[in-house]
Amino acid sequence: MAQESKIMDDMGLDRALARITHEIIERNNGVKDVILLGIKTRGVYIAQRLSKNILKFENVQVPVGVLDITQHRDDLSPEDKKLKKSECEIPCDITDKTVILVDDVLYTGRTIRAAIESVFNFGRPKTVELAVLIDRGHRELPIRPDYVGKNVPTSRDEVIKVMLSEIDDETAVYIMKKTKNE
Repeated sequence: MAQESKIMDDMGLDRALARITHEIIERNNGVKDVILLGIKTRGVYIAQRLSKNILKFENVQVPVGVLDITQHRDDLSPEDKKLKKSECEIPCDITDKTVILVDDVLYTGRTIRAAIESVFNFGRPKTVELAVLIDRGHRELPIRPDYVGKNVPTSRDEVIKVMLSEIDDETAVYIMKKTKNE
């Protein structure tokens, strides 16, 4: 990657997640029967942060699960899928619940398609919603998020890099320009 610009710092990220949290609470008339499923890897940490915000704002602990979409990806061969074990952790029965999928960046929509497919292996939710920190456009599938931290129009030769203190050295979002070799 060549050029790198910070488009969100830790305070901006916290504000975006607080806004998403309030939107989740409002849209669902509270958080009864809401389950957050973070898509590995950074979506899990974002879901945990949303859950902490809900606890702070509503004094309700919302279950957070981990969704590994490996088995449902459309870019892996059947042999590759056999080599990779799915590591989903669903904290409770999702049947008749509002499941909110959480991811860091929404791009083509293929990850979300795989996540939706994975969710139905665990039950039949009442509704499935989508919360993303960054929506960068360029959808290839008819997927639209319900909750967005920030819309960042990008070109296809740019990459959004989300960094979270839980696994990275900092909390920030960068937009990076690909070099011609990438």
